Amino acid sequence: MQAKAVTRYVRIAPLKVRMIMDVIRGKKVERALSELQYMPQKAAREVARTIQSAAANAENNFDMDRQALVVHTIYADEGPAFKRFMPRARGRADRIRKRTTHITVVVDDGAKS
Repeated sequence: MQAKAVTRYVRIAPLKVRMIMDVIRGKKVERALSELQYMPQKAAREVARTIQSAAANAENNFDMDRQALVVHTIYADEGPAFKRFMPRARGRADRIRKRTTHITVVVDDGAKS
């Protein structure tokens, strides 16, 4: 059985989040959270929050055992980008795109449903 959690509109670029996700994909939830705790990146905190939410959903909504949960699927989709302008030389302006991310985590206990 699977449980899911989504965190939307996180103010970090998706490429930065995907680097963190590649490290923990397929690991047990407790192991993934302990590894994320010591990563210095801002994205690690957001990914950890989403994994904790998915684990809580699994426990409370589907009566799964937290010790058996594994990060089955994890991915980062691109959200809307804030568009800002930065002044440049000779009266010009460049567009700056401040990207957002939607983080999705699916945890699985390995049981057939």
